[in-house]
Amino acid sequence: MSLDIATLQRAAERLEEAARTRTPCRQFSLDYPDMTIEDAYAIQHAWMQHKQAQGRTVKGHKIGLTSKAMQRAVQIAEPDFGVLLDDMFHRDGAVIPADRFLQLKIEAELAFVLARPLSGPDCTLFDVLDATAYVTPALEILDARIQRVDPETKRTRTVLDTIADNAANAALVLGGRPFRPATSDADMRRIGAIVSRNGEVEETGLAAGVLNHPGYGVAWLANRLHRHGVVLQAGEVVLAGSFIRPIDVTKGDTVVADYGEFGTVSCHFG
Repeated sequence: MSLDIATLQRAAERLEEAARTRTPCRQFSLDYPDMTIEDAYAIQHAWMQHKQAQGRTVKGHKIGLTSKAMQRAVQIAEPDFGVLLDDMFHRDGAVIPADRFLQLKIEAELAFVLARPLSGPDCTLFDVLDATAYVTPALEILDARIQRVDPETKRTRTVLDTIADNAANAALVLGGRPFRPATSDADMRRIGAIVSRNGEVEETGLAAGVLNHPGYGVAWLANRLHRHGVVLQAGEVVLAGSFIRPIDVTKGDTVVADYGEFGTVSCHFG
């Protein structure tokens, strides 16, 4: 890493201040031009530790940038990941206060709820399926506590900024019809979603868009977190990665993701 502990802590405090004041901060990649991916994850970790010191608890993890097209677009060779905290979870059909967020977007994906711990370094798809209690449709709510475009240089933020910003995660909604991989004949690769905003279809996609099978994302995460001594714990929720492009949402919008035989999951931004 190129950043010292004091700098990491200051960056985490800037993220917390941005979230509190609803004013995005300047891109870290501009302020710290030598920062690395490991620096970005260290900032994320420092921010999540700050949240836990305030009483929040870790309830799971998210995976992003799971498609090759997205990885090429941001010049990264692997997915990224973030942390799910207890206050991020919303019930299906929830009215979510839009003014809690800065720059809202939403994605559709599958969530894995673990029955047993998962750990690397050799976690496989079959380990994931064996350890999963059930899979359920989900909506991930994205936000940006860091400026997406720098107002002075017009430079777009980099993947380092997104990773530091908890991989853009802000909240999630679980819903639809849960199913158990061990007993279901469902081909998870072919599970699809039709995502509508205010009654108009915005995006569609298949779960195969996530590394060819969303379970591969969970296995990747278990192996990647092994470097940091982290184990995916029983009861944790893992958002396996979106298979649609992010949809912009604002106050007054209602989003419904139709997963066919696996039901719907929805929320309204009030």
